[in-house]
Amino acid sequence: MLRFLSPSRPASGHGLAYNLGWWIGRLIIWFVVGSFAFTVLYKFVPVPVTLTMITDANGITKDWTPLSRIDRNMVAAVIAGEDAKFCDHNGFDTNAIEKAMERNADGGRLRGGSTISQQTAKNVFLWQGSGFTRYLRKGLEVWFTFLIENIWGKRRIMEVYLNVAETGIGTYGVEAAAQRYYRHSAARLSRVEAARIAAALPSPKKRSVVAATGFTRRHGNAIAARSTVVRSSELDGCVYD
Repeated sequence: MLRFLSPSRPASGHGLAYNLGWWIGRLIIWFVVGSFAFTVLYKFVPVPVTLTMITDANGITKDWTPLSRIDRNMVAAVIAGEDAKFCDHNGFDTNAIEKAMERNADGGRLRGGSTISQQTAKNVFLWQGSGFTRYLRKGLEVWFTFLIENIWGKRRIMEVYLNVAETGIGTYGVEAAAQRYYRHSAARLSRVEAARIAAALPSPKKRSVVAATGFTRRHGNAIAARSTVVRSSELDGCVYD
């Protein structure tokens, strides 16, 4: 137990180091146990809210929808647009990470090589943003990605991702996006509709899903074309096995 020391009995450096180590050790244990418990819980129950949602000044519009009621076109679109190796990697695409590090080393805007699994781990358990805390978040992201890959599996990761990803201003999940942009449920998204939602995912507050122009329109068309390959080559097979 940590003792409160009086001025008349100053603690030695050894004693302070022991007490600090005692608390750090227990914080680590609590974190590991707590993160494991929440990961197991979210394998079976919908994620009620995320830190990103709570801190969104635009409010929250969301509607948790089981993967069985989300059109397969949407799954193909996010794999085509965000993570073509989703079914093959263990949560981390080493080739994409290496390429991102090479681009970042050349200067300019930082770019990541995050997989859908990493994005899901960040969206559910962590926070957004840059700066110093970005490096702490990246470290924690590795841990949570490892947990969801081994506890949830690919199908559940995809289901959670499609329900918590920001899809517009104050809009979260593909069901809310389908209702907002197309006035129908995510259960009947066309290939082009799904591709346009996927094209906006990297920057949902800035990229328009409907009446898209410029890069967003071209990117959406490219995703629509690639999603056909995803379906025909069964690159989404791990989600439906």
